[in-house]
This record gives sequence, C-alpha cells and structure tokens, in this order.
Amino acid sequence: MSDYEEDHAEGMSEDDVGSPEMDPFMEDDEEERQATQKDCLESFSSKDYIMEPNIFTVLKRFLQAGGSPERVVELLSDNYLAIAQTVNVLADWLIQAGVGINEVQELVESHLKLMIIKHFDPKKADSIFTQEGETPSWLAEMIEYPTWRSLFYKLAEEYPDCLMLNFTIKLISDAGFQGEITSVSTACHQIEVFSRVLRTSISSFVEAGEDGLEKNLPEFTKMVCHGEHTYLYSQVLMHILSQELKGGSNIRRLCQELQKCASEKGLDVTPITMALSGAAAYPRACQALSSMLSRQALNPADISVLFRMYSEHDSPPVELIRVPAFLDLLIDTLFKPGTRVNPDHKHKYIHLLAYAASVIDTHKKGGRKTINRDELKPTVQALEKTQALCAENKGASELIADISTLFTCLRFPVVSMGVLKWVDYTVSDASYFKLNTDHTPLHLVMVDEIVTNHVLLHQKALDLLVRVFESSFEELDVLVRLELKKTVLDRMVHLLSRGFVLPVVVYIRKCLEKGDTDISLIRHFVTEVLDVIAPPYTPEFVQLFLPLIENKTITGILRSDDGQDPVSEFLSQCK
Repeated sequence: MSDYEEDHAEGMSEDDVGSPEMDPFMEDDEEERQATQKDCLESFSSKDYIMEPNIFTVLKRFLQAGGSPERVVELLSDNYLAIAQTVNVLADWLIQAGVGINEVQELVESHLKLMIIKHFDPKKADSIFTQEGETPSWLAEMIEYPTWRSLFYKLAEEYPDCLMLNFTIKLISDAGFQGEITSVSTACHQIEVFSRVLRTSISSFVEAGEDGLEKNLPEFTKMVCHGEHTYLYSQVLMHILSQELKGGSNIRRLCQELQKCASEKGLDVTPITMALSGAAAYPRACQALSSMLSRQALNPADISVLFRMYSEHDSPPVELIRVPAFLDLLIDTLFKPGTRVNPDHKHKYIHLLAYAASVIDTHKKGGRKTINRDELKPTVQALEKTQALCAENKGASELIADISTLFTCLRFPVVSMGVLKWVDYTVSDASYFKLNTDHTPLHLVMVDEIVTNHVLLHQKALDLLVRVFESSFEELDVLVRLELKKTVLDRMVHLLSRGFVLPVVVYIRKCLEKGDTDISLIRHFVTEVLDVIAPPYTPEFVQLFLPLIENKTITGILRSDDGQDPVSEFLSQCK
C-alpha cells in the first residue's frame, strides 16, 4: 500500500470502512454507467441497428460505460434483418429480368418516400441535431437529389413546426434550389429563405412573361398570401421595384395580380393597397376608395367625392384610381345588362373610368411634373355613346344601324373592354343564340373588331370564345349547334390571324386530346387555318399544329392523290 493510502487508512474509523455511504460519487457514477448501458442495449436490440449512421457513436458510449463487446455482437447479429440489402438484391433481380434501371430506382424511391411519410416522427427528427451537434452528412447529400427534396417539401408542409425540416428547407435554399420551394409554407417563417425565394420568383415572372405568370401565379400567391406579414413585405418590395424604368410595368402588373388573387381568397388587402398608392396624402379620396374596395361595390356618395376631386385642375394622381378592382367595378356597373345606374350619377362613373384610362401624369419628388388630358374628352364621349347603345338592350338587327358608331368607339381600349364584358354577358344568355338567325351574330363580329384593334385584349377575347364554344346549347338542333360552333371557330381563326397563334392552337389541341369535340369541328378549324397561313413556320407552331395535320381522322378526306392539297403542302414545308 502506498504512503497516501496508508495515511488515509489510518484516518478512517471502523464505522467508515463498513459504511455503505462511503463514497456517494462512486455510487452515482455506477448508476450512470448502468443507465447508459441500458439505453445503448435498447438501441442495439432494434432492427438493423448496425445500419444506423450513429452506430459508432453509440458503440463508443457503450464500451466506455463498461459494456460487454460480446453482448454488442450478439444483439446486432440477432437483430440484423438485412432489409436494405434484401431490397438491393430484389432490385438486381428486377434489372436482370429486363426492367429498366431508372424504373427500378423510381419504384424503390417511391416506396421509400411513402414509408418515410407514413412513419415520420418530428420529435425524433429534431433529436438528430441535439445528438450530432452538426448537420448530418447524409442530409447534405440527400438535398442534392430532386426526389428527396420533394419529400422534404411535402413533410415541411405537414409538419411546419419541425426544426429539422425548417433547417433542411434553409439548406435547400442555400444550395440554390429556392425556385422549387415557392409553395412551402415553412419558407414564409424564415426571412432569409423567403427573400431568396421571392427574388427568384419575381425574376422568373419578368423573364417568362404572360405564360410564366399564368402557370406559376397560383403557387406564388399561396406563398405571398401565407400571412399579412409576407403579403406586406412582398408588396412593399415589388412596389419599390415597380418604380424602375426597366421592367417596372411588369412588376406593377404582378402587384395587381397579387391584389386580385388576395381579394378572391377573401383577404382584405385594401389598406395595404391604399398605403402603397400614396393615398395617405389625399385622405378624402383614400376614404372613398377604401370604402368601395372593401365592400366590392360602388356607391354614389363615394363616387361623387372622387368625381369632384378629379374634376379639379389640381386633381390627385391618376395612379390612385388605377386600381384594377375599382376599374372592374366601374365597367361592370356601366356595361352589365340589367344594371340600373342613376342618370344623375352616370356621367360621374364615365368621367372617372375615362380619366383612369386616358390621362397621363408624371410626378417627381416635389410634386406633379406634367399632366396630359388631351384624350379625356374623346374617351368620355366614346364611353357615353357606347354605354347608351349597350344599355338600350337592342337586338342585333336594331344595332346594325349604329354599327358604324360602335366600330368608331371601339378604337378606344377602355370602350372595347366594356363592350367585351357586355358581349360576354349577352351571349351567355341561354336564349340569345336560340333567337338569333344570323350566320355570324353581330356581337361576335364586334369581338372580331376588338381583336383587330387591341392586342392586349386577345386573351380576354379567347376566353370569351372558349366559353361560348364549350356551351352545351341543348335547346338548339344538332346541326344548328355544329354550325354555331364553326362560327365561333372562325372567330378563333381570325384571332390567330391577328398574331395570337399559339394560345389558339394549344386550345384546339386540348380539345382533340380530351376527345369531347366533334372531329368535323377540328377539321373545320384545320382547313380554315391552312387557308390563312404561309411558310416559313416557327418550330413552336409546327410542334403544336403538326399532330392535327398528321391525324388521318381529321385530315384524311382533305388530301388528294396527287399531293397538291394544303395538307400535303404543309407537311412538305415541315420536312
């Protein structure tokens, strides 16, 4: 025994030597080792634990706590089921049996995704970070693959409070895949991720144009309208960008589309819209506009307030009343059949609509720079004449006498917008085509004129024609119904001839693919299009139109034996 041990032994009494409470620290340490061993043994007893990424960490803890290596080997081997290895063997068998490698990989990954979604435990997922103290290497590797990124997006939607998933979404954003996470609500809780996704989305909208807007707007709206804070942040940012000369008008359009979508979702975003438009400097105008926009209805008192303000020489900025929702209310009030407008106030509605559509003013920081009202009076006069004719509810035969006046007024974009709404309401009436005897109804002729004059109304004109084309017309005879639909297709061909080519052909392709459209109608469309087109053709047009031409059911009877027919000529040009 050493001198140290002897000295301590001499200082101990007999009671001390025999006491069970000799060293409480040693006892606590023993209990801790036993608890650690028990915890580790539970882990080793689980299925295929040897495949877990933290196996070496747990094994080290167990051995340091005095655990038996033989016990580890026994438990790991007894509970080794080789599930992952069995999957690999089965996958190899499938490949050897002739199944494609990509198909097998997709099969395995899809099943694994379903199993993860079914058994995912957010508490266990969060414990990964507390155990490892850093980003697991396997997580960084997983986010490199689209399959697993999509899994994280789905899980993040279902478990928005999971820390591990929120961190993974940030990792994905940091890795440059922020364009994929526009629909993930968890991105809305992290300002850094949200800003990056917002920037990417706005850039893609500006670059893709109208097609990109239509395709991606729903997901973008869902993200931006996640909460009041995200909507306000996005609108303020885009409002600043809309002041830029380059691309500013596109951003302003995006802001307006967001306002419209938010209103359709039942959200009252009027205060934000008013604040960003600078309405605070004009409290009376702001109060009148806010009242009507919040209720989605016009009222004479508020209209009178705005009319007086916009009749003065020093009127408020025109941007204040260029709110799409407000303009839609004005157009509906003036052009919707059956709407009664007080004659004493009608000129006020028309003045405000004409002012918003025709007056040009520019501002600088010190105040208004210039204001141009040259087009205001002619626009007011055109609106008055057109609205009076539409409100009289005349039949097609009676309107023919005024067609020259109507065509003259249709040169004004705002008048065409109103007439398009009026035509839409009129032809939607079930009795309209039943009572109409003209081969080409006058209201559809006006649509042709609008298409000829205004490129920006092409999409709205196509939407109207599609609604008419898809109407059932059950009250009409089958042959009359077919002739009517051919007339509508002629209007679409006219729209195509004015430059709106791809959207029209895309719609007809969809009609063919759905199989719910009479082949004779598609044949009529193809025949009319071949009459108005000439080479050279763009690759996009050929890609869309060629399947219609190659369909023998459609064009078989249009071909001749000598190959001197429009179908054969088109095919030769494509080759």
